[in-house]
Amino acid sequence: MRVHVLNGVNLDMLGRRDPEYYGSLTLPELVGKIEEWAQELGLRAICWQTNFEGQYVEWLHEALERADAVIVNPGAWTHYSYAIRDALELLKMPIVEVHLSDVDAREEWRRISVVRDVAVKTVMGKGPEGYREALEFLAKQ
Repeated sequence: MRVHVLNGVNLDMLGRRDPEYYGSLTLPELVGKIEEWAQELGLRAICWQTNFEGQYVEWLHEALERADAVIVNPGAWTHYSYAIRDALELLKMPIVEVHLSDVDAREEWRRISVVRDVAVKTVMGKGPEGYREALEFLAKQ
């Protein structure tokens, strides 16, 4: 199973940004863990990160032809990007929404997710382990 893992805006700042919420792992370290976990589960993970919403949408369009499942962490776009939501609606495959922090326990505006209802599962507040949980869920599909 090919799993596209799409990380959004500001996730390239992991390791520098608010370790209380996001931990101390850098994005390259997180990607290494995701790829290792995927391999252990017999999956193939392809990871991307961008700070450009249009690029994120393009990768979702690419997933139509090249992925069997998608894990998304759109970052702040989670809360307002209907462009990303619309692109996710096109995918006829499992979509898992992941957030490192527990967004439902944070500021009120972070509790809104415009992508949650197109995801088959949401994992939040588990740090990097949330990606492992998402991969394990997909491996069972």
